[in-house]
Amino acid sequence: MLDRLRIERLVWSLDQRLYDLPRAQRIATRREVRANLIEAARDVGATEALRRIGGSRELARQYLAAEFGDRLHASWVGAAYGATLTPLLLNFFLSEAGRAFQDGVTAGVPHATGTYVWSGVTWLQSATTYTFTDGTPTTSGGAWTPLTYVLFLAITVAAGRLWRFRLRRHRAVAATVR
Repeated sequence: MLDRLRIERLVWSLDQRLYDLPRAQRIATRREVRANLIEAARDVGATEALRRIGGSRELARQYLAAEFGDRLHASWVGAAYGATLTPLLLNFFLSEAGRAFQDGVTAGVPHATGTYVWSGVTWLQSATTYTFTDGTPTTSGGAWTPLTYVLFLAITVAAGRLWRFRLRRHRAVAATVR
């Protein structure tokens, strides 16, 4: 049972590293590696079978090299991480900065009434208007600036190395034209 768990751990770790492969191919690879390891474990033992196959990192590198060649390739998973985490982190930090301004107003005047304008984080955020009524705030504004959207797009492209899709497609078209 413990040997089977060690095999499954390697197969799972390999699967996590192969997300750039198409889903069907990833599943087939997972099944093939699992079957080969189980058979090898019967012959030489699980410890020796796992030692001979090496780590999941090297095995994944070999599978990816077989699919994409030795050159670096783009990653939809990396792009998804960049596209998901950038707005989450950016919105968190921008809202915390706005909350700090709001807390500063209420600390200075606990029962504030009136309108206060915070210019926002320079280059990343538009001005935010805080309207206080007896210390209770309502806010408006604080949207992303165009530069923030460009930064978001740049991080997504960089995290996924998406420019490599264009280069690979261009090379494939050039090869078929010749």
